[in-house]
Amino acid sequence: MKPHVLVSTACALILAGCTMGPDFHAPAAPDAASWTREGTPAATVPTNATSGAQTFATVPNVPDAWWKQFGSPALDQLVDAALAASPTLDSARAKLIEARENYNAQAGATLFPQVDAKLSATREKIDLASFGITAVPNPAPFTLYDASISVSYVFDLFGANRRALEATLAQVDYQAYELAAARLSVVGNVVSSAVRRASLRRQIEITQQLIDAQSRQLAIMEARLAAGGVADIDVRSQRTLLAQTRATLPPLETQLAQTDHQLAVLLGVAPASPQFDAQLESLTLDALHLPDTVSLTVPSTLARARPDIRAAEAVLHQASANVGVATANLYPQITLSASIGSERTRVEDVVNGLNIWNFGLGLTQPVFHGGELRAKKRASEAAWDAAFADYRQTVLQALQQVADTLRALENDALELQSRDAAHREAEASATVALARYEAGGVSEFSLIDTQRQALQTSLDRTLAEANRLADTAALYQALGGAALPAQTAQ
Repeated sequence: MKPHVLVSTACALILAGCTMGPDFHAPAAPDAASWTREGTPAATVPTNATSGAQTFATVPNVPDAWWKQFGSPALDQLVDAALAASPTLDSARAKLIEARENYNAQAGATLFPQVDAKLSATREKIDLASFGITAVPNPAPFTLYDASISVSYVFDLFGANRRALEATLAQVDYQAYELAAARLSVVGNVVSSAVRRASLRRQIEITQQLIDAQSRQLAIMEARLAAGGVADIDVRSQRTLLAQTRATLPPLETQLAQTDHQLAVLLGVAPASPQFDAQLESLTLDALHLPDTVSLTVPSTLARARPDIRAAEAVLHQASANVGVATANLYPQITLSASIGSERTRVEDVVNGLNIWNFGLGLTQPVFHGGELRAKKRASEAAWDAAFADYRQTVLQALQQVADTLRALENDALELQSRDAAHREAEASATVALARYEAGGVSEFSLIDTQRQALQTSLDRTLAEANRLADTAALYQALGGAALPAQTAQ
């Protein structure tokens, strides 16, 4: 090969460089044909004669504001408030800004030459005798003024700096997806807490009605005991039943208070704040509409929609880039430096002209580091293996969450169907008992007992209804909540 060709090739390598280590490619999407072994359901069973089945419609992406499908303005206001004021989101936003600025700083430090201006003044005295000059008297002390500009640049011949910058950019992606994950988590927690609060309020109301009914039954039995109509053991059994029902009320009150406190924290206010009292009072099960049609994506889109999966992918990308850094550190590094300036003994002469300059070109080739560099390369490869395993685990857990909530929704509908049938039968029995009581066919105690049974079935139905609402929200959250924002990696 001709000499000028060799020189041209060497110059091209120095200027363009090559990048060591693997080029990152996003892992393949999940290849599952359906969410569960039984196949993706088309719809749930209808829960009663007036309510149809909840159907599942396959769509490219989950709706952005999926919580609006519950049809509650109060819930919408709470979610908007949480997205605007949650400290968790404020922290995630600040971390994203920090990561972006760290990337900007590293990009400026590695992609461009470093230029520094220097201005200094030093007081000096020279002893000529130390140089073997004895015939000339020593000069008086003098001040040396120096003004210079220096330039330095490391040629990224083997891509160590570019891979390091790639790793930093992956960290920016990670923080962006962490922000998206925090947003999804805050929204999901607000919706689930709102459903739980509505359920607890109704449970407390029904439990109080049960306590009132059992108290009336106890009063009737105590009157019968005084008249010799029932045994003492029957009265004691009724007292036991009433005490057991009363014991269920304080835990419900505690759970309601804790739910209110959790909502306050999610909304960025103190638990004692009355700021959202109006919205909280509007949160009832009747005001929360169950979506008749649930948007459902396909498994292959999950890896692009779930922010936790994208965050795990960003960690994998960073690990891949770190392998490149460790590999490039095994090869030579070329450094270019230069400076030019003026050095004078009088400050007014500094600007008269340039009288000093230097130019340097250095090459450093690692020779012996006690195995440090190759050990770091092996460590980076092991870190990549760990990141890939973590990524696969995150994908599998995401698939599991969607499959779990799908099956839960199917069984929620079955349970609610049975609970609703039981409630309607108990309500019909209470209506019949009331008619018989008014006709003198049954006692007041028997009437209250049928009403108590209707209240108990209403309590069971409330729990099933709330579970169905909560699991619908959980499904949207498991699917990723919505398409990720386009600006995550910028």
